[in-house]
Amino acid sequence: MEPIKGNLVMIAQRRICFAMLELDEGRIKKIVILEDQEVAGEPYIIPGFVDSHVHIESSMLVPAEFARLAVVHGTVATVSDPHEIANVCGMEGVQYMIDNGKTVPFKFNFGAPSCVPATSFETAGARLGVEEVEALLQNPEIRYLSEMMNFPGVLAGDPEVMEKIKAAHRAGKPVDGHAPGLRGAAARQYADAIADAAAGLPGTDHECFTEEEALDKLNAGMKILIREGSAARNFEALIGLLKNYPDAIMFCSDDKHPDSLEAGHINELCARAVARGIDLFHVLQAACINPVLHYKLDVGLLKEGDPADLVLVEDLQHFRPVKTYINGMLVALNGETFIDTSPAPVINHFECPPVLSSDFRVQAAGSREVPVIEALDGQLITSRLLMAPLLEEGCYVSDPAQDLLKITVVNRYRKAAPAVSFVKNFGLKRGAMASSVAHDSHNIIAVGVDDESLCRAVNLVIAEKGGVVAVDRAQEAIVPLPVAGLMSNADGYEVAAAYTAVDQMVKGMGATLNAPFMTLSFMALLVIPALKLSDKGLFDGQKFEFVVPGK
Repeated sequence: MEPIKGNLVMIAQRRICFAMLELDEGRIKKIVILEDQEVAGEPYIIPGFVDSHVHIESSMLVPAEFARLAVVHGTVATVSDPHEIANVCGMEGVQYMIDNGKTVPFKFNFGAPSCVPATSFETAGARLGVEEVEALLQNPEIRYLSEMMNFPGVLAGDPEVMEKIKAAHRAGKPVDGHAPGLRGAAARQYADAIADAAAGLPGTDHECFTEEEALDKLNAGMKILIREGSAARNFEALIGLLKNYPDAIMFCSDDKHPDSLEAGHINELCARAVARGIDLFHVLQAACINPVLHYKLDVGLLKEGDPADLVLVEDLQHFRPVKTYINGMLVALNGETFIDTSPAPVINHFECPPVLSSDFRVQAAGSREVPVIEALDGQLITSRLLMAPLLEEGCYVSDPAQDLLKITVVNRYRKAAPAVSFVKNFGLKRGAMASSVAHDSHNIIAVGVDDESLCRAVNLVIAEKGGVVAVDRAQEAIVPLPVAGLMSNADGYEVAAAYTAVDQMVKGMGATLNAPFMTLSFMALLVIPALKLSDKGLFDGQKFEFVVPGK
């Protein structure tokens, strides 16, 4: 293997020098210091970037295609929770992700989904109980217990929840947390429950909305993942913590659509952090070092004997990758991916029949005002409003004039009546948008200005057995997602282009959200307050109960 020369960024030593890396069989055989200081005009050698928490399925790409796009941005590894496909296809879905990830030179590190289904208040396609979770944790290819979203169950000491956590501890693997809004004593109780104190394995949390919340969790011993995805964006609120907690912070995307992944990844967060005046070595520690140490990943950290997982970047301000290496293999050069893929096989679970426009009729009853989901741009949380929908012939209908639209969730696993409610802030003036990506059970979710458009959009998703769809009068656009109704098995760049087209179409129809389809997918995420919609009805995520109609 040819040696690699450049300005070596030695993060632990907080120094930069000009060096040569000698490689042998995919590892760094020797590091030779050529100059004790950096040399102008030479690229900088840094460890590869690691996304410390991501659902690959949210990219709408199978793992191999995700890797093709990610390496261009210097990403060499991910810590990936496959609970999206697990909610659809169970254990078979988890194994699908592992197997597909092995087809490319990229370091995927999958977890054992802890909450499948996420709640008992929705219909999912599978269930992973204690026995299944324990079996997964015995697999050396499973690195951790994925986000424990049932934080009420943790606080209440639910036997099944606690047994899954104990199974991870017995396996010597860390537990990822998921406790949005938890503060004070409750945050400490949760942190203590998921941590394995004897093994020195603290939990993590990627759901902090404010610095104060994150500080409570840091003080309770948790590690904080700063998330910046396509919809949920917490970077600005939390990045200041990196100044004082460099050992306890990591970067993640959580959920990133294909157009966002094509544009950039963890490298973008590094550039933004340095521009904010955060210490360079702290930034690279969060982006490259901390995930490897916390999850005990087989990812190199620029030491002799390590796997040669590294990136050459033009400078330490923009972090534009020139070359990306994984196990000494050049996988990307100047924006071009060198990873080759072949079409992936298809697995799915999609059984519902077509719907009728009359299925979305909402009969007016009781109070003139109804509970309304208020979508918040850049957040997974929602607000709860009381508003009076437009009334026509005894039925509530969408009212684009006050941006009050119908939202529906349709059971994809069997025939059932759609759940219908109202949502604000999508901004559509015409037509409808629909998707089979609806966290976490991935039923069909749609928003529209009239019942006919809703019906067309939902039926297009059903016909394709998964996809994201926009309908506007006679115009239709769809990105088919045949793999579990979540992912395409087509070329990643082609999927990104197709998704960009449907995204622009809904924005042309009036959608005002930055990532309308990503936001739509979270309107069914019951474990995030305040108000969400499942296939069984409108749900209060704070009280953890269904909303009584008319209240």
